[in-house]
Amino acid sequence: MGSTHFKFPRLDWFQRGDKNQDGRMSFGEVQRLLHLMNVEMDQEYAFQLFQTADTSQSGTLEGEEFVEFYKSLTQRPEVQELFEKFSSDGQKLTLLEFVDFLQEEQKEGEQASDLALELIDRYEPSESGKLRHVLSMDGFLGYLCSKDGDIFNPTCYPLYQDMTQPLNQYYINSSHNTYLVGDQLCGQSSVEGYIRALKRGCRCVEVDIWDGPSGEPIVYHGHTLTSRIPFKDVVAAIGQYAFQTSDYPVILSLENHCSREQQEIIVHHLTEILGDQLLTTALDGQLLTQLPSPEDLRRKILVKGKKLTAEEEEEEPEADLEAGQEAELDLEAQLESEPQELSPRGEDKKKVVMCPLLCRPLCCQIMAQAPISRPGLLLFPKQKPKAILCPALSALVVYLKAVTFYSFTHSREHYHFYETSSFSETKAKSLIKEAGDEFVQHNTWQLSRVYPSGLRTDSSNYNPQEFWNAGCQMVAMNMQTAGLEMDLCDGLFRENAGCGYVLKPDFLRDAQSSFHPERPISPFKAQTLIIQVISGQQLPKVDNTKEQSIVDPLVRVEIFGVRPDTTRQETSYVENNGFNPYWGQTLCFRVLVPELALLRFVVKDYDWKSRNDFIGQYTLPWSCMQQGYRHIHLLSKDGLSLHPASIFVHICTKEVLEEAES
Repeated sequence: MGSTHFKFPRLDWFQRGDKNQDGRMSFGEVQRLLHLMNVEMDQEYAFQLFQTADTSQSGTLEGEEFVEFYKSLTQRPEVQELFEKFSSDGQKLTLLEFVDFLQEEQKEGEQASDLALELIDRYEPSESGKLRHVLSMDGFLGYLCSKDGDIFNPTCYPLYQDMTQPLNQYYINSSHNTYLVGDQLCGQSSVEGYIRALKRGCRCVEVDIWDGPSGEPIVYHGHTLTSRIPFKDVVAAIGQYAFQTSDYPVILSLENHCSREQQEIIVHHLTEILGDQLLTTALDGQLLTQLPSPEDLRRKILVKGKKLTAEEEEEEPEADLEAGQEAELDLEAQLESEPQELSPRGEDKKKVVMCPLLCRPLCCQIMAQAPISRPGLLLFPKQKPKAILCPALSALVVYLKAVTFYSFTHSREHYHFYETSSFSETKAKSLIKEAGDEFVQHNTWQLSRVYPSGLRTDSSNYNPQEFWNAGCQMVAMNMQTAGLEMDLCDGLFRENAGCGYVLKPDFLRDAQSSFHPERPISPFKAQTLIIQVISGQQLPKVDNTKEQSIVDPLVRVEIFGVRPDTTRQETSYVENNGFNPYWGQTLCFRVLVPELALLRFVVKDYDWKSRNDFIGQYTLPWSCMQQGYRHIHLLSKDGLSLHPASIFVHICTKEVLEEAES
């Protein structure tokens, strides 16, 4: 190959296709390369491209010959057609022609003239083109494939939202059982769970603390076989990584199951290891009348937990944090991961404990004697716990006092803005259905935390969208479990510099709001979304071990929002082409409440024998979507880039004229 240099991915493909590494590529190696590139091509046509590129007539491709062959493979006729539509000579876009394109198709508005100059300077490869303010086909394609041509609006990437509103006005990126990197029965506990969560922008982490050996508290999922880690190691990891991704406050949701002696050790570790990062007193020495803002709390770590008062010491001497959420506990609620033990008049109830031997043979013998219908659970008489909440630990809870939820009326009459309640997913769903408008109003002045059911022993996730629709701020996710639900979470918090705080829509922040997520009437008009799915580029194989397999890709567009808006549509599949498939199909959606909508684009490999295989996805908020011709750069199941894999679409939104009602 001499001194010729290729731009990635050309060099990468050459090296993968040059099987014997002799710097030349035979037609046989080219055929193998086509399979690696995920494209099935007619053999005669492939040989024709090969001969055209082989200008030396050596029977092999070298250096620039391979560059030409690669160019012929990666031609984008759909982009060429678009370019020629706006170019008078088919060779270049003048400044005025490019401005027309930006205004008519990309909906850039009045800024189009200034933006056109910037984009030409940024993406036109030739210096003469830059000087003449014209854009070549290469420059046009460069723009379309860039962040400026991305579906995600670049103005939503930096920190652009007002960060001076009270904490309860934001969605807060929250984690459940943060210490777990596996399932909730036998999985591994690790400080790595905290490091990963904080690095991805999580701002609320959960810490389950139990008495440990040698007087040192430990963190693990109680009554299970999950491994244990020292509490001090968890605090050290949080202190080190809390503000690497975001400067905005981190909330420690403490689940305290410790004796008074070990609670003193908890306080020691928190104060000694976190130092000035730990918030120990109210800002300016007073609580004022509303929660402080993320801006007020920059680089501060807040403790969320139970707090002692004289009344509570008399009436409810309960140490466990995140206590019971409703007066009448059902079995489902008792199965949740967080203790449900503060129900009034609950002395005669029974406590449900997860059997440590769940799914083991011995457990079957025990269950045969247990007076229950659900496998894996044992009933034990409940005992009234002693008042062991340590005053020093109580004192560290400043703005996030955990209180039991009884009803919205009870909260309004008895609770304060600095008190917060937790809801199991089951309870939260029930409240949204029965009194969704009251839940919305509740969340305009208090923080709510929703957590997954204790029945999710595999650490699966719920759909967070329905809780965000009600304005719930801390919708806790099992972040170790990839999938649709985590795609939605990552999608919501992708904007605003990924800082972990996203301002809720106005109608979820208005204390007089009448919005009901189950019966939505949007404050604005409904929108029609028209998406033309045009083409795909360099889609990866589903299984890299099957060199000869070629994908049959299709694109599914999913919308998540209020119930009437939640829907999906998909294209037909393209047979045997993952390299440059063309669909050219239009999908149309009507969306009542676009302010709450998330869009998820999923590429799948069609399989008539079984479920379609996942190839890649990308999820973003409606408010961050750009109109016009856009590329969507795909992510893996774990949220990692699949560069250069993308799909090319045209996006258009129109306001629906009639009043938006469900």
